[in-house]
Parts: sequence; C-alpha cells; structure tokens
Amino acid sequence: MSGRLARTLCTAALAAVVAASPAFAEPAPGPVPAGGPDPAPAAGAPQQSVAGLLTQLQTLYRKAEEAGELYKGTEEELKKRTAAAGKLRAELARARAALDSGRRDAGRLARDQYQGRTDFSVYLRLLLAEDPARALEQSHVIERAQAGRSAAVDRLTGAEKHAEELSARSRTAQDRQRALAAQRKKQRDTVETRLKGIEAMLASLSADQLAAVSALEKKTVGEAQDALTASGALSSVRPPTEEGGEAVRFAVEQIGKPYVWGAEGPESFDCSGLTSQAWSDAGRTIPRTSQEQWRQLPRVPVGSLRPGDLVVYFPEATHVALYIGNGLVVQAPRPGASVKVSPLASNPLLGAVRPDPDGEPLSTYTLPELPADATSGSDTGYDAPDT
Repeated sequence: MSGRLARTLCTAALAAVVAASPAFAEPAPGPVPAGGPDPAPAAGAPQQSVAGLLTQLQTLYRKAEEAGELYKGTEEELKKRTAAAGKLRAELARARAALDSGRRDAGRLARDQYQGRTDFSVYLRLLLAEDPARALEQSHVIERAQAGRSAAVDRLTGAEKHAEELSARSRTAQDRQRALAAQRKKQRDTVETRLKGIEAMLASLSADQLAAVSALEKKTVGEAQDALTASGALSSVRPPTEEGGEAVRFAVEQIGKPYVWGAEGPESFDCSGLTSQAWSDAGRTIPRTSQEQWRQLPRVPVGSLRPGDLVVYFPEATHVALYIGNGLVVQAPRPGASVKVSPLASNPLLGAVRPDPDGEPLSTYTLPELPADATSGSDTGYDAPDT
C-alpha cells in the first residue's frame, strides 16, 4: 500500500469524524506566522469548536516539529563541520612544523653559501684536480650533496604551498562553523517560541476543552487505524532481522520515558532521537533526523512492514516512529507525553523506510513483552500541565 493511499485513508477518517458531528463544525484556521505560532485565544473571544481547537493544536505542533527538524539538521551538520575543522587544524599544525623544519634546513644552506663552504661544481673540480680519476670518484659524493640541497629547497617550497592551502581551508571551515552556530541559535529560538505558544494555548483551555480535544483526536486515530486495517495493508506478518529485533527491544525498554525536544537518551527522547538510538544500539548507524531518515534510507510499502522498520509521518517527514508489528509503533509523541505504544495511524502517514534492507529475516520471532501501561497516556500531550 502506498504512502499516498495511507494518507488519503487518514484524511478521509478525520473528515468523516468532523462531518458526522455538527457540533464540531470547523472554522478555517488562521495562518501561522513565520516567527512563531498564533497566540492563544484572547479572553472573551468567541469559543472555537473542538474540531477547530484540535486543528489549531495540530498545526502548532507540526510547525514546531518542522522548526525542530531544521535545528537538528543544522546541529548534525555543525558536528560534522566541527570534526572536519579539528582535523584541518591538526593537519595545519603538522604542515607548519614541516615548514619550520624546512626553513631551518634552508637557513643552514644559506649560511654555508655565505661562509664560502659551498662545494665547487663537479666540472670545475675535474679541471683543477691533480688526479682527475680520484676527483671523478669524489664527484658522486658532491652530486649527492647537491641533490640533497635541491631536495631541501623543493621541500621548503612544497611545505609553504601546502601550509598556505591548509590555512585558507581552515579559515573557511571556521567561518562556516560560525555561520552554522548562528543559524542553529536562530532555529532553536524559533522552536522554543513555538513550543511556548503551544503551552500558552493549552493553558488557555479548560479541562473540559482539553478532554474533548483529546477524545476527538483519539476517535480520529481509531477511525484511521480501522480504515488502514480494513484495507489489508497490515494483514501480513513478517519477522524482523536480528538487528531489527534488537532495535525493537531497545525501543520497548524506553517506554515511559519523557519526550524532550532534541533529546537522544538515555533518560529522555524526541521522536527521531528514539529511532536513531534504537538502531545504534542494534549496531547500525542511521541519520539523526526524521527527514534524513526518510531521505536516505530505502523505502518500503506499508503493506510490507516488518518490526524495526521506521514509519514516517506528515508531508515534510517531521515525525517518525518504530514499527513493532501488529499495526503498532513505539514512538516519542510530543512534548508533555512519554514514549509509548501507539496505533500505526496515530499521525498522517507519509510512508516507511527500512534501515536493514540487506538483512536476513529471522525464522521465528516473538515481540518483547510490553509493559502493562505501554499504550496508556496521551499521544498528544494535551493533558500535561507543563511541556
């Protein structure tokens, strides 16, 4: 089953829920400003419908996740650039040491020439020698000395050129580091602003409104999951590879740990922090962000899922979860929520990727035992007092 079909099923399920409930008539949501989310409704403003509140909250979370993915992508690039700059600095230090050594050799040659210790040419020695045969034998020694002086000059010239090139590359790397650091700070500020906007909106809602929003989203997810199951996309059962089984085991062991934006464990995770660390624990390095996981890893049809595969959500690939079988995923949902087991259709589905396409599936497989409260708690974080 294609990602487009799955998204269509999710969208259709959401539309069916809203259309079936007259009280949930949805107003057109306002645009989200580039610098942050819409402010919380002002006191005394007309009350939005539950569907409208849900749409607005989902939009705010999605915008925050988009900004978060940009930040994490910049963070990863900065790490790589920092490592590369460190190697350049070490190489530049070695080149400068070689240049200093070459300059000392050149200085000795200059002093020898100034003090008149430079050997006559081979031709002149042959002309002036009383014993030309002996002089001819000595000429080989003289030639080697001359070749050594020539090599010393060549080394000095090459070392100067190499040091100049490395110095220019090092300056460029440092400039890029500074630009990335400034970009990272700006992106982090954007994420924090948007998360504060979500907090403000949640704080403006009554307990009844929060409960109604959470109930509507739960119902919407249930409808989407039922549609996905009815389509036959989840009917097949496939065992994971050994690595995939290890990734599932790791993810299950993290159930109950809090979602923290940007976290990679061991005490807290964000969505792609959980999936990347699960596969790292299984012995395979995959990209850090959900967008890079979607871009770089081989894609598989939803109907061919096996435990350990990654399920990616939203058109911009801003959320990811780890499939464990039986139509379920382990995910770090949102701020205010904890790592938990959720239906595969818990968010609008984009598609799936496989970190171990070359692996051999196990002949038999049993899913690790799930904690009793593995599916409890909100996928949304709406009922959390803090984020």
